[in-house]
Amino acid sequence: MTRHGELGTALHRWRDRIAPAEAGLPTAGTREAGGLGREELAQLTGLSVDYIVRLEEGRATSPSVQVLTSLARALRLSEDERRHLFLLAGQSPPALGRVPDRVPPTVRRLLGRLTGTPVGVHDAAWNLITWNPLWAALVGDPSGLPGRDRNAVWRHFTGLPTRITQTVEQEARYEAALVADLRAATVHYPTDVRLRFLIGELRRVSSRFVGLWNSHIVGFHDTGIRTVHHPDVGPLTLDCDTLTVPGCDLRISAYSAAPGTDAADKLRLLDVIGTEPMPDRAPDPQRDGMPGGMPGGTQDGKRDGRQGEKSPDRVPGGR
Repeated sequence: MTRHGELGTALHRWRDRIAPAEAGLPTAGTREAGGLGREELAQLTGLSVDYIVRLEEGRATSPSVQVLTSLARALRLSEDERRHLFLLAGQSPPALGRVPDRVPPTVRRLLGRLTGTPVGVHDAAWNLITWNPLWAALVGDPSGLPGRDRNAVWRHFTGLPTRITQTVEQEARYEAALVADLRAATVHYPTDVRLRFLIGELRRVSSRFVGLWNSHIVGFHDTGIRTVHHPDVGPLTLDCDTLTVPGCDLRISAYSAAPGTDAADKLRLLDVIGTEPMPDRAPDPQRDGMPGGMPGGTQDGKRDGRQGEKSPDRVPGGR
């Protein structure tokens, strides 16, 4: 079936599921079909009956955005159905107004089940919106932070304290992915005032962000290695994966350790120790048990050329 044939089939099915009374139309007598008739859909949208017939038969191949918007409203389509309608018609789906921050029940259940994995959930602008207890135990409890300081991009490019270090190459990939995500968010949510303000403030305070933003850099999140310097259990070298939740544009960051490793043992210990506040100061090599030979363990804030990792007292905030 062609795309236009699929459009007609979809319109017919959506029309059949809505009773005239649900659409606020009077029902004259008894009809064999329970859904909206073509005449009734034409009345609700302001389109001609002939045009609706041509749409359903696949003969009207280029419906405008205005036509599709009227059809979506009259047929009471969900956001996913509305997006599908536009794609079937060969149009770009309309952008949404604001970055969604709702966490679906399925994601909340996932957080509850991943008791041995530190997991944080961010929105499309990288605002941290929920997390599980082990996440707070590992990187620090963010519940007392003001809104801006919960944003991963802001923390990174403004150098807020963090327990996390990564190699120079990993940091470059991470920055490219963050900036690319923010640029994509401005396309999908063009009227989100908070998002625009965040980008404006980042451009004001971070020359590094300005350079990446102006370069139109393209990046993606891969599995990266992060070293977390915990004040009680010491350094943990962990894998960090970023997953995107379809339909709600959420980013899930999850840390994990290979079974049988020292880091896996420390994660289990953190489950017992529990939550601590987010760090209000950068890690210190002597205080946090990072001897000079450890990756990032230089004490003078310089990059350790042998390991290629930045000293933790100079690294901008991570995820």
